[in-house]
Amino acid sequence: MFDTLLIANRGEIACRVIATARRMGLTTVAVYSDADAGAMHVELADMAVRIGPAPATDSYLRADRIIEAARETGAGAIHPGYGFLSENAAFAEACQNAGLIFVGPDASAIRAMGLKDGAKALMEKAGVPVVPGFHGAKQDADFLREKAYEVGYPVLIKAVAGGGGKGMRRVDKAIEFDDALSGAKREAKSAFGDDRVLIEKFVSKPRHIEMQVFGDSHGNAVHLFERDCSLQRRHQKVIEEAPAPGMTEGLRTRMGDAAVKAALAVGYRGAGTIEFIVDGSKPLSDDSPFYFMEMNTRLQVEHPVTEAVTGQDLVEWQLRVAAGEPLPLMQESIALSGHAVEARLYAEDPDNGFLPSTGRLQVLELAAGDGIRIDTGVREDDTVAPFYDPMIAKVIACGAGRDEALDRLSAALRASLVAGPRSNIGFLQKLADDPDFRSNHFDTGLIDRKLDGLVSVPDSLREAAVALGALRLIEREGERIETERRRRSNEAASPWSVADSFQLSGIRHVARPILVDGAPGTVGIEWAEGGPAVRVSGPVNGEDELDADLVDTVEGIYVLVDGRQFLVASRNALSGDLDTPDGDAIVRAPMHGKVISLHVETGATVARGDKLAVIEAMKMEHTLTAGRAGTVSEVAANEGEQVGEGQKLIVIHAEE
Repeated sequence: MFDTLLIANRGEIACRVIATARRMGLTTVAVYSDADAGAMHVELADMAVRIGPAPATDSYLRADRIIEAARETGAGAIHPGYGFLSENAAFAEACQNAGLIFVGPDASAIRAMGLKDGAKALMEKAGVPVVPGFHGAKQDADFLREKAYEVGYPVLIKAVAGGGGKGMRRVDKAIEFDDALSGAKREAKSAFGDDRVLIEKFVSKPRHIEMQVFGDSHGNAVHLFERDCSLQRRHQKVIEEAPAPGMTEGLRTRMGDAAVKAALAVGYRGAGTIEFIVDGSKPLSDDSPFYFMEMNTRLQVEHPVTEAVTGQDLVEWQLRVAAGEPLPLMQESIALSGHAVEARLYAEDPDNGFLPSTGRLQVLELAAGDGIRIDTGVREDDTVAPFYDPMIAKVIACGAGRDEALDRLSAALRASLVAGPRSNIGFLQKLADDPDFRSNHFDTGLIDRKLDGLVSVPDSLREAAVALGALRLIEREGERIETERRRRSNEAASPWSVADSFQLSGIRHVARPILVDGAPGTVGIEWAEGGPAVRVSGPVNGEDELDADLVDTVEGIYVLVDGRQFLVASRNALSGDLDTPDGDAIVRAPMHGKVISLHVETGATVARGDKLAVIEAMKMEHTLTAGRAGTVSEVAANEGEQVGEGQKLIVIHAEE
């Protein structure tokens, strides 16, 4: 066994690997970019090496700098985590050429299974069923359009390289194909450096069930049962669980045998995942058909649920196999017990299309308790930067059965607090409690079908939250005035310094200008003998009836309720947006990112809903559209430019 391990990653997976490596007595080495100089994984490791500026292309994707860091620190092995270089065959080869152990499969296996078209062809040869479609080399747009027609709509366009929903588009009609193909290729090129795609039939109401496999250098391969990853949004997993609800022993055996057959077909070594699609329109049975979708040649984000139901440390398995040891257990010795479910807590804004949200974590309190595991790479006061995946934590709940695990997950999410960047914690709460999910009536389309209900906030809740925030602002300002009075005056009390809005005519009504999440608004305040009060029209009225947490910051008051946050701040009623002439609409960047394309120029006439620009953030494309009809009076950004959240991009002059 090597004695020093370098982790070529960041965030929660780097912290996760460090924990196991230290338990095994290994010295750990972290690498970091300028944005991560004070990060949690840097603090936890025994040594740390700077590898470049904040952008991943200049740091975490620089194989040469990572290998040099291993040489400098005497590391004998490199663990790639997931993402970044974890499925990069050239990096695995470079490690081997430098005399380093790559904690993962051989480069040949990564190449064989890392490209979806070649993997599907290989699986067909090995007798593993695959989804009908085209996964050949020809990439001409007319040819691909013809193949999509032959397969039959709806189809999926998928990037040959990579995963995570990047470079993937569902196409329901032939007229939509060309735009979808262009977007998928562009996104795939940006995310993976490879714009090749494949076409496959879209299975209606699919369940995404994957098998965890492990192989060693002695010719052994096993599976550690299945995970259900069907709760997805935009093809990205949201909640995962093990075992799959409704799984039968017969189907588990068939899928497990197929997964092991797939691993043996490439002489696989280390941790991998074979992903299958199963028809979810009817209950699972011993003879349910399933199709190979792809193989991930690395550790998966959702590996903790497998650890929970098998009692095994998969990172320890990785390290032992990489050191040349045989698998710790053979198939007959691996047991399945209990149920586990994992929710991915992200810094993203459900009210704004789940766009990534950045900034300092003003509050981060993640609930612990029986059957709860938290994997995270950030702490309170850390900053969620715009350069990387915005994951805050993974919340994993375990129980004797599925109901107990879901109950514990729901309770943990409700007891957790996040403030600063917006988060999806309220969305996760609703999803964990969704009756269809709870009763096993779900597939990969469940979130899309129920999205409005999962992200909506009742007006009464929003109004009551704003009321609480406004009252706290008034209270805070009164405290500030009182402190200033005492500093300036020698008098113990002065009637001229009392800031209670006293008047002889009874109740006084005041319209208080405020900002709610940056948007201007007004709240009505009543001043009476008992002090200020805010009237709300909904059924929730007052702090005693609203279970909320209030956080004072220099930006204003964060009101946290039901997993949602509302930032209530003071506003000068006489101030205005100097960039906003009357009647004009400013289109601003919804997040930090890069302007990929501009579709309008000054003087252009646009209709409501017209495409204006495309911004790339965290390797995903986001299209900005016109919110009103009018004439473009200004284009304030250029293609290829990096822009900040809220930066002015385009101004539309309203039609007369």
